[in-house]
Amino acid sequence: MIALLVVAGIALLIAIVYINHVVENNKLEKARLKVELNDRVRRCSEVNETFPGQLMSPALKLLITRLELNALQRLLLLHKSSADLKAQVAELTGLIGKGESIPVNNPPNPIMSEAKAKDVRFLLETLHGQITRAAQDGFLPTNEAKQWLKEIRHLLVVVHIEFFNNLGKLALQKNQPAQARLAFERAVQYLRNQPVPAMYNAPLKDFEAQLARADAQVQSALAPNTGEVNELTEGLKTDEADADWKKKSIYD
Repeated sequence: MIALLVVAGIALLIAIVYINHVVENNKLEKARLKVELNDRVRRCSEVNETFPGQLMSPALKLLITRLELNALQRLLLLHKSSADLKAQVAELTGLIGKGESIPVNNPPNPIMSEAKAKDVRFLLETLHGQITRAAQDGFLPTNEAKQWLKEIRHLLVVVHIEFFNNLGKLALQKNQPAQARLAFERAVQYLRNQPVPAMYNAPLKDFEAQLARADAQVQSALAPNTGEVNELTEGLKTDEADADWKKKSIYD
């Protein structure tokens, strides 16, 4: 009897330890999930609000809003009494209900510098990560996720096209054809190195034409102007004339 009581006591102790372990693990997992979901909401919101308007389509806006709503809904399950979360979920649900008519209020933000291009690239990388994670969670169907990842890669090319184009045109406005030529050269090389260059035939031809014009301006600036009489050539002519006069005086 005593032996049974001892065994029962040990079993009860093991059960208590196990239950405490499970409860503690559940608390840690819940805390980890909260941090992760809050981070996903923050990242989706950042892309949604700061992505340049000239690159944001209604379909892309709808996707980002769906990703943000999914994270918010999962977060609400952990904070069921949060009025703030309920309001955000209701707002995004209403926007998603508009489908392709969802308002796109992102202002245009021209990509005029390498720093700005890097910022937009970071936003695209963030969106790429959110799409991948949503597919892993089963929220996005695999085929839809693949299509959007392909679109993200295309948008990255579009970012570079806008950047090189703005950089080159700005250099031409400043009368810096050499810098413009460099920008257009980089653009041509970048587009030619794409996995499917044929997709970008139109901008590639445009950059090649701009490159040719910028190169012509550089060559024109480097070529000597034979029709111009400057102080140096005039001085040389005067020296030659003086030398001829002195020679004539000596011989006379």
